[in-house]
Amino acid sequence: MRNAIAVVASIGLVALAGLTWFFTRADGSDPYAQCRETQIGTGVASIGGPMSLIDENGAAVTDADMFLKPTLLYFGYTFCPDICPTDNARNAETIDMLNADGYEAQMAMISVDPGRDDPARLRDFTDFLHPDAIGYTGTMEQILEATRAYKAYFKIEENADPDYYLVDHSTFTYLVLPEIGFVEFFKRNAAPREMADRVECFVNAAR
Repeated sequence: MRNAIAVVASIGLVALAGLTWFFTRADGSDPYAQCRETQIGTGVASIGGPMSLIDENGAAVTDADMFLKPTLLYFGYTFCPDICPTDNARNAETIDMLNADGYEAQMAMISVDPGRDDPARLRDFTDFLHPDAIGYTGTMEQILEATRAYKAYFKIEENADPDYYLVDHSTFTYLVLPEIGFVEFFKRNAAPREMADRVECFVNAAR
């Protein structure tokens, strides 16, 4: 089963390497050119899309329910020993900066470890991170649907203790705007102030 999951999820790694697209209108212009530091474009429409998940309160949700505010979206897991806490702490600091600047925003994490990340565990994790953080889980099929939508990668460690294992995963943070969808991604080396400034630029450009 895990081998099958790894094969399907690895498709996201190949797609992730292709995040050098051009985001264009029909006339060839980029409505967010002044905000952008990555090269994404015509293929951006293929990032994001319909999803069905379970939120940290146990409610069934879709992407329409998830992105009611500008959202910093991350794919990770609560048992992650270092990368996920570090990246999400950075995202939480970014949210604080946005709030201080008068922008409403939230952060979200979709678990790539649905076998251990039930809603209660996710809620404990996100409550610790930030009041405006929310976690999502679901069946393995739902998680695969979400990672395919965002071209994210994950691979569960094989032949490990069923209770103590690691999950290799991509570490991009995605910016998703309400009614617009995915517009940008941030790498791990992006600083909170840099992220906040770029999010504000995208939000202002979308108005």
